[in-house]
Amino acid sequence: MKSKGIDRRWVGKTFDDFLFRPQRGAVQSRRQISLSAHLTDRLSLELPILSANMDSVTGMSMAEAMALEGGIGIIHRGLPIDRQAEKVARVKRAHGAVIENPLCLPKGSTIREARAFALRHKITGILIEESEGSGILAGLLSNRDIPWLGEYSERLVEEFMTPFEHLHTHPPGISYEDAERILFEKRIERLPLVDEQRKIHGLITRKDLLFFRDRPFASKDTKGRLLVGAAIGARGDFVERSAELISAGADCLVIDIAHGHSQVMGRALDTMRRHFPDMALICGNVATGAGARFLKEHGADAVKVGVGPGRGCRTRLETAAGVPQLQAIREAWCAVGESAPIIADGGVSDDKDIFLALICGASTVMLGSALSGTDEAPGQVIEDPATHLKKKIYRGMTSPQAVFESLYDTENPDDLEQAFETPAEGQEMQVPYKGSVADVLSRIRGHLQSAVSYAGERSLAKARAKILPDPMEYLIPLSEAARRESYER
Repeated sequence: MKSKGIDRRWVGKTFDDFLFRPQRGAVQSRRQISLSAHLTDRLSLELPILSANMDSVTGMSMAEAMALEGGIGIIHRGLPIDRQAEKVARVKRAHGAVIENPLCLPKGSTIREARAFALRHKITGILIEESEGSGILAGLLSNRDIPWLGEYSERLVEEFMTPFEHLHTHPPGISYEDAERILFEKRIERLPLVDEQRKIHGLITRKDLLFFRDRPFASKDTKGRLLVGAAIGARGDFVERSAELISAGADCLVIDIAHGHSQVMGRALDTMRRHFPDMALICGNVATGAGARFLKEHGADAVKVGVGPGRGCRTRLETAAGVPQLQAIREAWCAVGESAPIIADGGVSDDKDIFLALICGASTVMLGSALSGTDEAPGQVIEDPATHLKKKIYRGMTSPQAVFESLYDTENPDDLEQAFETPAEGQEMQVPYKGSVADVLSRIRGHLQSAVSYAGERSLAKARAKILPDPMEYLIPLSEAARRESYER
């Protein structure tokens, strides 16, 4: 049960102020421990991690990698609407048990056009339709059917495709197990889904079925596509942007502004609920119980907590506004309980901070700098010519560099001047290059499973249910000497 106020012992506290008291272990192997958690009441993650909606953290590659590892990526909004929507659409198309609206070329296309089409969309099989936009299946042109010799460039695709009469197809609605059985028994790579009129309803590929079998923790929607979120603002074109992102397949939208407990956010949330009543909306940022209640009352499906704790943020330094992150998480939980899942955003320096956030009120944790130096994060690897150390750029979205880049393509010259009317509260820095984000997330998964084991439970959900009513029963406040003993290495 949630309490009406926060225990005074939480005031001024954050992650390095506590250790967790170990409990009797309950599992034979920590790999058995489930980390499943709610992002919203309708969306769940097998790994309770989000990648931050920052232009140095989450683009298409990061969003895809996050979903494959059981989390979710939130594509930043420092882009024109069409480019942000395109990134969402490409993540949704990247992998799926059923590819809806598969890419097609019409009969009459040349082999030159087919080659360019396959390279542009990174596909190895093209459905051929009777005429452009008809959606009537005429045949299939696989990569092995495409002649790459120049002398064939102007020949037509129907000369080389497998015609409909020789294809194995199936009506829509087939189960994944039956589809896999057909693909195996017929020794084919692709199964088009068509109705009695040969109208194309989807495509199942053997590669995608096997791909997901190897990734049981991947975050998928009900159609087997990867989950992906996208950020929007609270002013200007946010309704238009939302419509395009939803059309592209976004599973959730993050209304992300610096001060979420505000009239600006309230009006934006009310507007979004009128236009998109069923869309999952994550809103923030706030740092108090009153802020969390405000967002929930205006219709937020989840509340993002954190004002100023992140490495790329200077809000506390410039304005003195903020609440120590663990106190903020606890305040928010005491205000809304489990009725609106809490996303802890910022302040994570070590993996143990993630577990502390989760047992003190957060359902999931958003990471920025921890993921920013990876291969999947946007930006180039920078190598110091003297030391040969590799680094990447990480920056807050209110840093001058991020603001300027997001407005680079603006058609309104006044936008740039208005953007810099308020002094920057973000900063840019270099962070060490970390390799693949899959390795980072694998490490986090292992440490979280170990932490749940130390909590004496078989799942993160059970650990939270036991600890959340009174975390202070399990936490040990640290003296300066104890803090040095624990965290200085």
